[in-house]
This record gives sequence, structure tokens and C-alpha cells, in this order.
Amino acid sequence: MSARAPLHLLKLCVGPAGIGELEERIARNVDEARRLGRDPAPVHTTRMVPTRAGDIVGRGSIYWVIKGTLLCRQSIRAITPFTDADGIGRCRLILDPVVTAVSPRPCRPFQGWRYLKADDAPADLDARTAGGLAEMPESLRRELAGLGLI
Repeated sequence: MSARAPLHLLKLCVGPAGIGELEERIARNVDEARRLGRDPAPVHTTRMVPTRAGDIVGRGSIYWVIKGTLLCRQSIRAITPFTDADGIGRCRLILDPVVTAVSPRPCRPFQGWRYLKADDAPADLDARTAGGLAEMPESLRRELAGLGLI
């Protein structure tokens, strides 16, 4: 394992309107994988393979931007390059099924994914570290973050 600080990925989450919908999508995909006898671990497929995978796997997370706000993360368990049926190189990010809410932050749209240094990653939202912020409805946290109040 690398001696450097963990590295994360930042990615737009297309489809879900919030953390709850992302969790529902993950649960549906896990159920379908089990029904079909496949590995139920959540997977996200990307075109590019992170060159710094050693700094990410087992230590980093993918931070999801949902509807213009960085809202949550999932730990990255493995990164597996592969070639698809059309001969195009791709990459599977094997994710932990647990989605962790983070301190919300507005984020402009971008293509693909971006590296996110550990020092720049938002803190997890839990009652111990975020107090009342963790208890607020997601929509209110998102609005306050958009106004620059949190």
C-alpha cells in the first residue's frame, strides 16, 4: 500500500435526485445481481482507468455530485480494468454498498471523474461530527450549501 494520503474520485451521479434514490438504485441492482447469481457488490463502470489506483483502492471513496451538490460517498473496494464487447477499454469501480452522507457542497458540472485529495474531501455527516446538520432534511442541507451558509 502506498505511503501517500488516500485519494478519492469525484463523479456526477446521473439519474437519482437525492441520496435516498441512489440507495434505492443500489438496492435494486444488488437484488437483481443476487437473483441472477452474480456478485452483488455495487459496480460503477467508467471509460478511463485511474492512474493512481494504488492510492484509491481500499482507502479512497467515490464522492457523488447529485443535482449540482456533492452529497455523499461510497468506499472503493477495487478497480478492475476490462475490455468491453466493442473492444473499448473500460474500468469497473467495485464499491461498498453503504452510502455515507457528507457535508454538502455546490459543484459545477464536469465530464468524467476528477481526483479529490483527502484534504479537500468534505467531512462525513453524522451526529457526532455534524450535530444538527446530520438531522436536517437533505433538501434543506442542499439549499443551505447552495447559499454558502454551510
